Amino acid sequence: MHDHLSLLQSAPLSLPALMAAVFMAGLTGGFGHCVGMCGPFVLAQVGAAGEASGPALARAGGALLLPYHLGRLTTYAALGAVAGGLSGLVVQATEYRWLLALFLGIAALLFLRQGLAGLGRVAPRLLRLVPAGRFSLGTAGAARLTALLARPLRGLFADPRGLNGYFLGVLLGFIPCGMVYAALAVAVSSGSAAGGALVLAAFAVGTVPSLVTVAVAGRAVGRQFAGLAAWITPPLMLLNAALLFSLAFGVLDRAPF
Repeated sequence: MHDHLSLLQSAPLSLPALMAAVFMAGLTGGFGHCVGMCGPFVLAQVGAAGEASGPALARAGGALLLPYHLGRLTTYAALGAVAGGLSGLVVQATEYRWLLALFLGIAALLFLRQGLAGLGRVAPRLLRLVPAGRFSLGTAGAARLTALLARPLRGLFADPRGLNGYFLGVLLGFIPCGMVYAALAVAVSSGSAAGGALVLAAFAVGTVPSLVTVAVAGRAVGRQFAGLAAWITPPLMLLNAALLFSLAFGVLDRAPF
């Protein structure tokens, strides 16, 4: 374990930098992407939980959907741990370290894709060059998976408090999502199970504010924030892409060929 950590710390990529990149992606992309994709799930839970009674603290936790977010974080962290753990062998075998650079490059391309799609939406003249529809990742897969899970989800949505809300988050955390794919590619580049889990946990935490806004203030307010995020998110996505590309090139500089 000590050797694993020392290898990771000696690498030109930095775990805090990876976490910061995916956190910012989740924070800014959440208002533009998560509000539309996960907003309906959040509103369905708020509608059901709003009829419930109980202690004020419990009602507040239900309104913020804390168990749901904890469930999502659990799934994301587990996926990140698997991705990072598998890449741990690559970290130990320095002759294959270029694979870390490859996954960083893939993550950078996915963030670049999201950023260019956002620019196409807010600047219509760019639509001819960057059709936003081509960059809508995971929507069809999400619909198919949600249909498959419809029966177990229906029972959980009926009373989304406590453990029900937590398991909702766990299940819905597996819905295909382009931003999650990018975060997983970053997790692979972390080089360890712990690092991968932390990367995906940072991403999950970054997505919470947008969904809490929808839960507390409703979808209309969430869409108002989405309008502002539509202008802010693309440059930050492009900045994240540049950061990840620079980390990838740093890995290549030290990878034997």
